[in-house]
Amino acid sequence: MRDTLPAHFTDEARFFRSPVLPDTELLSARFFRHSFAPHWHEGYVIAVITAGAEGYRYRGARHVAEPWTLACINPDEIHTGERAAEEGWAYRVFYPPAELLQGLARQLFSDLGSGLPRLPHEVIRDSALAGSLARAHMALEAGHDLLEAQTAVLNAFSTLLARHADLPQRGAAPACGHAESRVEAMRQRLAADIGEQLSLDELGKSVGLSAFHAARLFTRETGMPPHAWRNALRVNRSLPLLRAGVSVAEAAQACGFADQSHYTRHFRRVFGVAPGRWRA
Repeated sequence: MRDTLPAHFTDEARFFRSPVLPDTELLSARFFRHSFAPHWHEGYVIAVITAGAEGYRYRGARHVAEPWTLACINPDEIHTGERAAEEGWAYRVFYPPAELLQGLARQLFSDLGSGLPRLPHEVIRDSALAGSLARAHMALEAGHDLLEAQTAVLNAFSTLLARHADLPQRGAAPACGHAESRVEAMRQRLAADIGEQLSLDELGKSVGLSAFHAARLFTRETGMPPHAWRNALRVNRSLPLLRAGVSVAEAAQACGFADQSHYTRHFRRVFGVAPGRWRA
């Protein structure tokens, strides 16, 4: 792919919400130039590629999603995103909270455990499902018939879970070794007060490790160093503030960023647009 793109190849992105999915962010976008740095979301990512191709790194492998395939990311898992074709990629994306798919799975299937449904790590090549999800997304965006839109999206999500999800089984306890428990404790410490100034020494001390070993263990297990993981958390936690009408500067301060430009830079890495544009 050429490094220099024609001037008319400009990125376009529109975030919106629907009253039938009040806690779900929705994105319709075409990206040529933007690439997503490693980041994560607290909920799921369900992306329908409609044109071009998206490349992304997820769980140690690089994937390429072509038109009418799905790129899905599970909650709290680190991933990237960039164009894998000269013409970039276009997609429609759902960002449903973890509780939505978990609750839907419980309604659909009996004898489920307490964990979350896990969507495949690989690209899902199911053109019929991709079409159903895209039509539901467009219906939510149009907003002409909310009953029809809600029916379409719930049917599509149900099909995704039934065909492709790894569902939690009752009685199956997740294995959690000493390293994993230490990393989880560090996550909790980082999330306890996102505006707090916290040193690696303090973070390591909270789990009985030196600063060096704490940083190395956290990075090895999560794929991101502690400061990068925390900045992604801060971006995720800023969304309710922006929805509530808080200014970008106030959201930056409330979530512990040094200044508005620092916040904006990290926000763009996660969502591809500036926070003011996302809110609008």
